[in-house]
Amino acid sequence: MKLAFMGTPLFAVPCLQTLINDPAHTVELVVTQPDRPQGRSRKPISCPVKQAALEHAIPVLQPEKIRTSEEVLAALRQHSLDAVIVVAYGQLIPPAMLALPRYGFINVHASLLPLYRGAAPINRAIIDGRETTGVSIMQLDEGMDTGPVFMTAATPISAIDTAISLAERLAGLGAATLTRALEQIKKGLEPTAQDNHLASYAALLKKEEGLIDWNRDVRQVYNHIRGMQPWPGAFTHMEGRTLKIIKAAWETADGVSEPGLLFKQSKKVMISCQGGYIIPETVQLEGKKAMDVTAFANGLQAGCIKLDQGELL
Repeated sequence: MKLAFMGTPLFAVPCLQTLINDPAHTVELVVTQPDRPQGRSRKPISCPVKQAALEHAIPVLQPEKIRTSEEVLAALRQHSLDAVIVVAYGQLIPPAMLALPRYGFINVHASLLPLYRGAAPINRAIIDGRETTGVSIMQLDEGMDTGPVFMTAATPISAIDTAISLAERLAGLGAATLTRALEQIKKGLEPTAQDNHLASYAALLKKEEGLIDWNRDVRQVYNHIRGMQPWPGAFTHMEGRTLKIIKAAWETADGVSEPGLLFKQSKKVMISCQGGYIIPETVQLEGKKAMDVTAFANGLQAGCIKLDQGELL
């Protein structure tokens, strides 16, 4: 197939790399987001998909707004494509473009549709305590992940998965499933419409959502910590400073009297929740680098600290 590829983050790179390496396909063009300022220097940095494309000398277009890009529209027409593959691109594709390729725009979405349509399906599945998720190969339409589905593949969510580890696994699963789907699409595979009655929406994460509510059940807090990786990160407030909890374990316990109390116990720390305790393993105190909880515990003066449930600092 003659293909174009639209994608932006690291999650999309395995799909692009698989298509590049497959002799059955030719990637004629890559469309991705513009370079964005990052880090303390605020120097514009190319996204992972652009970097991968340039390594293989594939032309790259970076429109600010895909809906009004005459350059992209003209390029898609010029190449007479069989399909455009979309993986976490970050913008809705306009109708004028959707109609151009022979097989349309084919999207790799990181959920078992119609569950978790939207921008943050991996994070939301973990936060919600789901035990299974997967990828869907679907036909893009004008909606937000509402098009019919060609193929799905499921994978369990382990008790220690974070959004980072799960995204890495789903990226590989997405690439493998995309390859199988494209083979079947060439043979006439038709997509199946989604059941909109079963649909749920995975909204983009906001910074304030990282704030931990210690009044929730300990299992919910643990899922929250795992699902908020890598951004915005799960955090609380300790004596006026933000404390990020990067990695943690948990245990149940009866009779927890006051949620939100941080206890220092020898070389470890425990934080009370409804029905148990969060046991931080890696933390980052505002103004410091991430550290093992042993080093953090060594720096604590008080044996018990009430964590602040206040507003985002």
